[in-house]
Amino acid sequence: MQATATVLVYSDDANTREQVRLATGRRPAPDVPPVEFVECATPAAVLKELDRGGIDVCVLDGEAVPMGGMGVCRQIKDEIFDCPPVLLLIGRPQDSWLASWSRAEAAVTHPVEPVEFASALASLLRRKALAGA
Repeated sequence: MQATATVLVYSDDANTREQVRLATGRRPAPDVPPVEFVECATPAAVLKELDRGGIDVCVLDGEAVPMGGMGVCRQIKDEIFDCPPVLLLIGRPQDSWLASWSRAEAAVTHPVEPVEFASALASLLRRKALAGA
């Protein structure tokens, strides 16, 4: 198991980024590595961090402004080679079809419900670890 997992969190709202950090805690499940966060408030910052590499999972806010997480997800899936898995925060359960359109691997509703969020994030981290093995 790797020493830490790096999770990119994109939202223009600092409170949303904080909710993600708090819901994750130090590690979202006992069988995944501890998490370090990279926070981004703009789509340009997301692209810059992904170009640097080292991101294991992206958490994108579907309600972010000026570009929502669904649009950012679609863009990075098209433009970033070996794009990390994406967990999308959606405003309503009915928006799950849009998360599928954006090619996100998982989606949870916002506001963040800690148990649901941690479970979804841990699942993506496990998949990433298996793909890398």
